[in-house]
Amino acid sequence: MGYETSLKLFIDGVWKSGEGRDCHDVINPADAQPIAALPYATKADLDEALAATDRAWPEWRALDVEKRGAILHKAAALLRERADLIARTMTQEQGKPLNEAKLEVLASAQLFDWYAEDAKRDYGRTLVRPAGQLSRVIRQPVGPTATFTPWNFPLYLLAKKVSAALAAGCTIISRPPHETPGVGTEMFRALADAGIPAGVAQLVHGDSALVSETLIASRVIRKISFTGSTNVGKHLMRLCADSMTRLTLELGGHAPVLIFDDCDLEKTLDTVVPQKFRNAGQVCVSPTRFYVQSGIYDAFIKGFAQRTAKVKVGNGLEDGVKMGPLANKRRPDAIDALVQDAKAKGARVMAGGERGEGGFFFQPTLLADVPNEANIMNDEPFGPVAVSRPFDTFEEAIEQANRLPYGLAAFAFTENGRRANLIGDLVESGMVGINTFAISGADTPFGGVKDSGFGSEGGKEGLESYQVVKAVHQA
Repeated sequence: MGYETSLKLFIDGVWKSGEGRDCHDVINPADAQPIAALPYATKADLDEALAATDRAWPEWRALDVEKRGAILHKAAALLRERADLIARTMTQEQGKPLNEAKLEVLASAQLFDWYAEDAKRDYGRTLVRPAGQLSRVIRQPVGPTATFTPWNFPLYLLAKKVSAALAAGCTIISRPPHETPGVGTEMFRALADAGIPAGVAQLVHGDSALVSETLIASRVIRKISFTGSTNVGKHLMRLCADSMTRLTLELGGHAPVLIFDDCDLEKTLDTVVPQKFRNAGQVCVSPTRFYVQSGIYDAFIKGFAQRTAKVKVGNGLEDGVKMGPLANKRRPDAIDALVQDAKAKGARVMAGGERGEGGFFFQPTLLADVPNEANIMNDEPFGPVAVSRPFDTFEEAIEQANRLPYGLAAFAFTENGRRANLIGDLVESGMVGINTFAISGADTPFGGVKDSGFGSEGGKEGLESYQVVKAVHQA
């Protein structure tokens, strides 16, 4: 089945196609062939989007929360109704297996439902004061917001921002990645069909520098929410400095996984291997640096390699495929360079280690005995490569987990309760999963520390990130 999504801009309630605009080819990573033409927003388009979002904000923020919630619930229902189409679009644009894509659509719908209700529970508080005086603390929408999202979870990460911002009473301008524009288009089509008022939600595709610099330079935009690399996040911080524009940044990670000798080894292996190669390792919280206690290191490596060799790789639309291609042509080159560097510095290739055939494929890969000097131990691979090395003591494991400037997610597998408590306290990370990788949900704050960014999305913290706090005192 061919590509079915019609790619357009959505500005002030109107769909705009490619007439008079530059276009960019959207590439299917499974065969490296173009599948659609994406219209890029002009400076005039961006100015129109800014004017619309500014004009619509007072009306949207004043709209009763029940009515805002009803629109979000309707959008969620439409996403579910159209899940098969959106999932196929995602697989064709991004490469992940179709079942993973559909699960992402359903999780995105859940976010809209969650925030439709969570906004109704935003109560504020009243402070204790003498009789006749009143002091209260309220939260109000921060204002027009711009969102920037990556291609690895092109619907879910966009939904996290859009659903919370709209629920809080903010208007939005969203710029999704050019690799995966169709799923963002389908989300905004659902919002439009759900009855979102003109000007409340705009979708613009285009050159990242033009879009970000135009939107951030405008005094209309009060808040930026960005998910992507640490380098780009730091660049956006600099752009926001002059206007003191608020930021939420979910940036790069390099998740450590501490495997202790008291874990259920077979169960642990059955858990970690599928997670490592989910979405071809293109996951900001993907388990990557495996530190394994010496007594079980050899058995762990053997079991991991055996399971890795059985991962079926191919076009994500085909039955039985567990891992698709990487998302763009840059990724195989980047992964190969990291693997070759690790090999040159003493790492052993236990599985994979080479490019696949056609498209943007790279084999599921396990490297053992990887020294800390290897680039891949310090730079996030963002691909289907697991790196491993042994440790002896608990203190050594914690030291290695905290060694890098990143702190997005960390994981550990142990059956020792006291050790689990200590890991939760001592590992420097915004999220810690112990005997689980289930760290992201609609009701869960998601965010990092150190160079992995600041602020959280998901849960009540996600709603609060689109609000300002006001104290009102009355005598």
